[in-house]
Amino acid sequence: MRIWKYLPPVVMTTVGILVTVYVAFYFVFLDLIVDYWWFQALKFEGYFWLRLLYRFFLSGIVTLFFFSIFFLHFWLSSRYFGFNPDEAVFSDPLKRRAFDRFADLFISYSIRLSTPVALVLAVVIAIPFYEQWEASLLFFFGGSAGVTEPVYGRDVGFYLLSYPIYQLIQAELLTTACIIFIMVAFQYWMQSIFVPNQVKNFPIAAKIHLAVLFGFVVLFVLWGFLLHRFSLLYVNVHEPIFSGPGFVELRYKLPLIWLSVFTFLATAIALLFYFFSEKPRIKMPFIVAFSLFLGVLGIQKIDFIPELIDKFIVKPNPVKTQRPFIQHNIDATLDAYDIKNIETVDFTISLDPTKDIEDWSTQKRFENIPVWDREFLDDVYNQMQSIRPYYHFLEVDEGHYFINGFKRQVNLAAREMNISKLPKEAQNWENTHLRFTHGYGAVATPAAQDAANPIIWFLRDLNMHSDVGLEVNKPDIYYGQEQYKYAITPNNLNVVGLSSTTTSTDDALDKVYRGSGGIPIPSYFRKLLFAFYFKDEKIFFSTNITSKSKLLIRRNIIERINLLTPFLHLDKDPYLVITQDRFFWVQDAYTLSNWYPVSKSADDDFLDGSEQFNYIRNSIKVTVDAYSGAVKYYITDPTDPIIQAYDKAYPGVFRDIDEIPEELKKQLRYPRDLYYLQMKVYAKYHQTDPALFYQQAETWQFAQVRDKPVKPYYLTIDFGHCGGKEEFVMINAMTPINNANLSMVSVASVMDKEKCGDAFKKGITVYKFHKEVQVNGPAQVEALIEQSPEISAQLTLWDQRGSRVEMGRMIILPMKNSILYVQPLYLISIKTRIPELARVIVSIGNEVVMDTTLWGAFQRLKERFIRGENGTGTTFAPEK
Repeated sequence: MRIWKYLPPVVMTTVGILVTVYVAFYFVFLDLIVDYWWFQALKFEGYFWLRLLYRFFLSGIVTLFFFSIFFLHFWLSSRYFGFNPDEAVFSDPLKRRAFDRFADLFISYSIRLSTPVALVLAVVIAIPFYEQWEASLLFFFGGSAGVTEPVYGRDVGFYLLSYPIYQLIQAELLTTACIIFIMVAFQYWMQSIFVPNQVKNFPIAAKIHLAVLFGFVVLFVLWGFLLHRFSLLYVNVHEPIFSGPGFVELRYKLPLIWLSVFTFLATAIALLFYFFSEKPRIKMPFIVAFSLFLGVLGIQKIDFIPELIDKFIVKPNPVKTQRPFIQHNIDATLDAYDIKNIETVDFTISLDPTKDIEDWSTQKRFENIPVWDREFLDDVYNQMQSIRPYYHFLEVDEGHYFINGFKRQVNLAAREMNISKLPKEAQNWENTHLRFTHGYGAVATPAAQDAANPIIWFLRDLNMHSDVGLEVNKPDIYYGQEQYKYAITPNNLNVVGLSSTTTSTDDALDKVYRGSGGIPIPSYFRKLLFAFYFKDEKIFFSTNITSKSKLLIRRNIIERINLLTPFLHLDKDPYLVITQDRFFWVQDAYTLSNWYPVSKSADDDFLDGSEQFNYIRNSIKVTVDAYSGAVKYYITDPTDPIIQAYDKAYPGVFRDIDEIPEELKKQLRYPRDLYYLQMKVYAKYHQTDPALFYQQAETWQFAQVRDKPVKPYYLTIDFGHCGGKEEFVMINAMTPINNANLSMVSVASVMDKEKCGDAFKKGITVYKFHKEVQVNGPAQVEALIEQSPEISAQLTLWDQRGSRVEMGRMIILPMKNSILYVQPLYLISIKTRIPELARVIVSIGNEVVMDTTLWGAFQRLKERFIRGENGTGTTFAPEK
């Protein structure tokens, strides 16, 4: 019978232990060990433990700190400071024993109760620190930015790295001080009520204790007011004119904040004097100080006073009153978006472009004009070069390689594996995870090609055929942009013929995986753990998985980088690089902040998200080995205080840009998304004089074609900076607001124009046109094209042949003192949907010429100007 009595608690205990072990195994140990093995395979195991240490050590220290504070005050108040017996207690033994007995009982229960209460309160207070532990790293490891904001004279690094944490610390310390003050006061009251023979007035020790606690409350409130001053730097009430504080904020609201500080301090001091003074107590100082404090707070809530100041002082004299504050916003925004050092060049347009045409009359000038848009090449690549149903070209990238004696711009794409393209019955576990494990090779085509001819291939087919010397020793692509599932390779499956036919070249396609990446599976224990991790028993029972097999997981490069460094924000456009050994992916990464003082907030959904920020730096270039999955980080902007802090916090993770392999260094470029964002901001903030900025008379917008903005695009061209050496740049064109004339063309490059080598140095040059001369914008050039009866007739003819005509991206080229426009025309078959480059239109001034080749169209244009036929006109080559 006794055994049955103990059976229920034993069963309950056993079940509890099993549930605890199960939860710990599934939700803690399993994820932790797999993550560690993954970091270890990438040679980041030290970084893995460091991140865990920071996260849990920081939260543990903060929790212990607050627990110590809570427990210390609860313990002091219950044990030492709250007892004040009558004199009669000491002279009467019975009363003395009764008092001691009740006091000991009160102390015992108070400590028993206060310990768990202190722990719970400490955990609750520490939760925000735990959630923001990564921002705390910036606080501990951050330094100065070397830039001083003009309003309060502080280094910008204070706002980017310290100010957010100071706000959190102030709020949590104030909450802690208030809780302790209230609970300790309640505890003293309980002692005076329930412990017998006590004097009802608080003892002097209790009063001092409460006064100290009250002093901490006052201190943290004052700190909050002082921090509140800085919040004025982030107001946006003056938008859309300018961002940041203006006359009202700094001349009216800031003095009120200081008055709040002084009146609250006076109130606290008056209250303490009242609390400690002998009777009769004087209330008047406290009443006066507290009334003044409430009055100051009330004035801050009244809107009509600042509205009157704005109506009668600011708006009648907007430029005069707001001038210094507008200047603050301009300077801060230019620095926050890294556009304060843009080089501006006055571009003089020649009304007679004959000399420019003569100077440009070399075939080499046209070898890199990208008449093939990457948007149109998606269908071309997939229909002509995917070859196998399970291969897919996800995205076309641009690049530049030394081909046939000079730098050639190319379009290229990786042939990646896409299991969803297989028949449903073939999408089984073995095919998905053991057989169809990787993509193979890439294709490359010249960006400049002749129209009405078959497309030229620099790299093609599964045998990686190239007539221009492009070679890759390991063309397998295990890591890419597709949504890859986990793969286990090498294995016992016979996969010969999977990627090709059974010719002699096929063996290279089906080689056993020899990459250094992946998690080894040397034992049944690991097989069992991975089976639990993926909830897939086939991993454990499959006889095709050997001790030499490796588990390849997190193979999408975006997911891979995000899991490694979640504090970096990634560009939407990673690009492929061909090297002699293998393929690499290059990913631009950014550091963002919403705490740059007085800077304008970005109003775009940037980087595939909606995160608010007003500071950005392209501080990191990330490379991912498409074969092994190795990830490396290179610092491109060592002046960024945020990446400096992370570099100190995680030593060894980031490398200097000079350490990047030479083949990859040559392919570094200015990020497309960053350039678009910077130009969108610069369109308004290039007006650096506050009076001009307020007028907004010269605000730009992206050039429009067919009601769509012309986005920045890559171009390989010689600008004459380095003795005939081509630069791989981004081009962007802008027009005035509500006007189609061209205002400027900007060029973004990473070439060091002083050294003229492959040294990485970002820079933007803006070519501004004088307002006195009208320069056609893209929309006006397109109107000229549409007005040409010959071209319109040709387009109508093509539309009647089972095809549709689409215009590609309009290319804008500054050449000497003229602007050259290039407009490709595509024919897209209704049946096959394969685009064909049909014609190329070239325009200078009001002249429009169409031909099958860029060179031919330019020569026709040249002939017209040399013959003196400059005027409104169009020539075109007859259809061949």
